Parts: sequence; C-alpha cells; structure tokens
Amino acid sequence: MSKIHLYDTILSPIVTEKSTNISEQNKIVFKVPTKANKKNLKKNIEKIFKVNVTKVNIINKKNRVKMTRGKKIKVKGYKKAIITLKKGQNIDLTTGI
Repeated sequence: MSKIHLYDTILSPIVTEKSTNISEQNKIVFKVPTKANKKNLKKNIEKIFKVNVTKVNIINKKNRVKMTRGKKIKVKGYKKAIITLKKGQNIDLTTGI
C-alpha cells in the first residue's frame, strides 16, 4: 500500500451550482484519490491552505453505465470530499496552490 503525499490528496476542486451554494456555509468540495481518508485529508488541507478544518465528509461515486446516442458508455467513478472550514475562514479556488 503506497502512502499519499501532501499535494496528492487533492486532485481538483469541484465547481458546480450545488458546490457554489454550499460555499456560503464554509464548505468546499474537492475530488480526491480513492485511497484518501478523513484524517489524512484534514491534516493535509490544513497544511496546504493554512485553515482550520472542522469536519470532513467523503462520498464515493460508483462506476455507472450511461446511454449516449444509443451506445452504452462506462462512466468512471470517483471519490469526493466536502470540507467544512472554521467560521470566518475560506479557500480561494481561483488562485493556485
């Protein structure tokens, strides 16, 4: 089992309408590796962005089959993390790390 390094814990931010709405509640959504866990995510996000994380929720999106133009296409699953920050703190996703 390989260890996940500091900057490997975040693959990309997920910017959708729903994630933008929950950002008002100090929550940020990231796509993370399938081997990531809550403790490592909390520790690494606090180190990278220098914020206080109060809660980490992880959601597994499973593989699925989708019909497109009459053909079956496999959509790869992923894991996403909803990070709740301490009140008054935020992460600006428009700037780089």
